[in-house]
Amino acid sequence: MYKRHNQGWLKHIDFILWDAAALQLAFVLGYYLRMNHGLVYAAEAYRSMAMMYAAVDILIAAMFNTMHNVLKRTFVQEFVQSLKQVLLVFLLISLYMFSTKSGTDYSRIVIYLTAGLHMVIGVVVRLLWKQVIMRAVAKRAKDRMILVADERHIQEIIERVRPIDDFEICGLVLSNRDGIGEEIAGIPVVANLENAADYICVEWVDEVFIYPEHMGDIDVSKVSLYADAADTPYREHHSRSGTQTVQAVETGSSVALLIRQCREMAIPVHIRLPLSDLSGRTFLEKVGGYDVVTSTANYASGMQLLMKRVLDIIGGLVGSVIAVLIMIVVGPIIKHESPGPILFKQIRIGRNGQKFQVYKIRSMYMDAEERKKDLMENNRVSDGMMFKLDWDPRIIGNKIVDGKQMTGIGQLVRNFSLDEYAQFFNVLRGEMSMVGTRPPTVDEWEKYRYHHRARMGFKPGITGMWQVSGRSKITDFEEVVRLDTEYINHWSLWLDIKILFKTIGVVLKRDGAM
Repeated sequence: MYKRHNQGWLKHIDFILWDAAALQLAFVLGYYLRMNHGLVYAAEAYRSMAMMYAAVDILIAAMFNTMHNVLKRTFVQEFVQSLKQVLLVFLLISLYMFSTKSGTDYSRIVIYLTAGLHMVIGVVVRLLWKQVIMRAVAKRAKDRMILVADERHIQEIIERVRPIDDFEICGLVLSNRDGIGEEIAGIPVVANLENAADYICVEWVDEVFIYPEHMGDIDVSKVSLYADAADTPYREHHSRSGTQTVQAVETGSSVALLIRQCREMAIPVHIRLPLSDLSGRTFLEKVGGYDVVTSTANYASGMQLLMKRVLDIIGGLVGSVIAVLIMIVVGPIIKHESPGPILFKQIRIGRNGQKFQVYKIRSMYMDAEERKKDLMENNRVSDGMMFKLDWDPRIIGNKIVDGKQMTGIGQLVRNFSLDEYAQFFNVLRGEMSMVGTRPPTVDEWEKYRYHHRARMGFKPGITGMWQVSGRSKITDFEEVVRLDTEYINHWSLWLDIKILFKTIGVVLKRDGAM
C-alpha cells in the first residue's frame, strides 16, 4: 500500500508541536527571570495565558504555514521564519490582552522576555530536531524506485533527489534506446521499455517514476494489455505470465503500456506531466469527474481564505464606523460646496471581470465624469490605462484665483485618503478586500491586454502592493501591473499584514496621495 504524505501544514506537525513546547519553555523562563521565584503555571492568570500561547502558536503555524520547507531551509531562512512566527504570536497575544482588558494582569517584562526567548529557543529546537530527522532518514530503509526517462534527462532528475527523500533510485529504464548493462551517474540501466514490466515483476521495486516526452506518451486509453481492435497494429509481448498481444508499436505507446502494466501489478507510478511551459502553481484535482492538472498563478487553502475573510470583516466593521464618522464631519461641508449625495457610486471591475458598485466619499463635483474627457490630454499616465492629474479642477474646492491654483475640502479629503473609507462598505459586502488590487473603471478595463488582466485574478482591495510602493507617484501602468501581479504570485496572509502596516505609514505621511 502506497503511503501518501501530508501536503498541508500537518506535514510538519512535529515541528509545530516542538515550537509550541519551546514557547512554553520560554514562558516559564521569562516568568522566573522576572519574578525570581515560583512556577508560571501556579498563578491562575498566567496558566490561562500559557494555554492561550499554545493555541495561538499552533493557529499561526496552520494559518501562515510557517513550517513550509522547514527541512530545506538555511540558517538565515530559519531565522527569518522564526522571527515571523514570534512577531505574529506577540501581536495576537497583545491583541488578546487589549481586547479582554487584561493587560494589567500580566507583567509586560514577562511578555517581552517570552518573545525574545521564544526566538532563541525556537531556532535551537528546530535546528536540533532537523539533525535528529536527518539521522533517522539516513538509517531508515528507503523505497526502491525505477526511473523511466530519456537519457538526456537522467542526470538532471538524479541531481534533484535529496537525502531527505523517502526513496532511492535503484535502476534506470531509458525510453530512447536500450542501454541495458550501462551505468549513468552510478545507477545501472536495468531494462528497456520492452521488458521493463518483466523486470519490475520479479525484482524488488517499490515505485516507478516516469518522465515522458509528450502527453500522448501517457495516454493509457490508446493501449491495452490485450488486443481489442482489428485495425490496430499488434506485437507479441512475452511476459512471465504467457504471451500477450498488446497494442503498442511506438515509444509513446510503450510508455503508456508500462503504466498500465504497473497498474496491473499494483506498483505506484509517479508521472511527471510533460507540460514544461506551465508556470505558477500546478496541482492535480478533479473537474467534472476527470483527473486534471491545474495551473494557476497562486492558490490559497480554504483555511487561508477563511482567515482573510475574517480579517476583512473585522477591518470592514471598524472601517465602516470610521467612514460614518467622517461623513458626519465632512458631509455637510461637501454638500455645501457641491450639492448632491455625500457618497459617490461608480461601476468598477472586480475579480475576473465581475462588475460591482464601488463606494467613495465624494470629493469631486457631480459632473466630474463628463469633464474627464476634456482633461484627457493632461493625463499623467501616457497610455491612458489610468487617469491621474497633477492638479484636478474637478475636485471640490479646486479653483484658479488670480492665476494661482487653490484647493478646498475635496483635496483635503483626497490627501488624507478619507474618500477611500467608504470602500469598507464594499469590504463588508464581500465585493472587495482590505488588501488586493486596484479595481479599474469600465473604460480602463476595455483597453486591457492579456497580461493586464493578470492583475484581476484577485479580489480588489482598498490598499495593495502598488499603493504602498508610491501610490499616485507611479505613472507607468505597466509598473502597476507588475506590482499587482507580484502581489498575486506571492500572496500570503503575512504579506497582507505587512501591506496593511505599510499603508498606515503611507497615509500618515501622505506619501503620493492625490
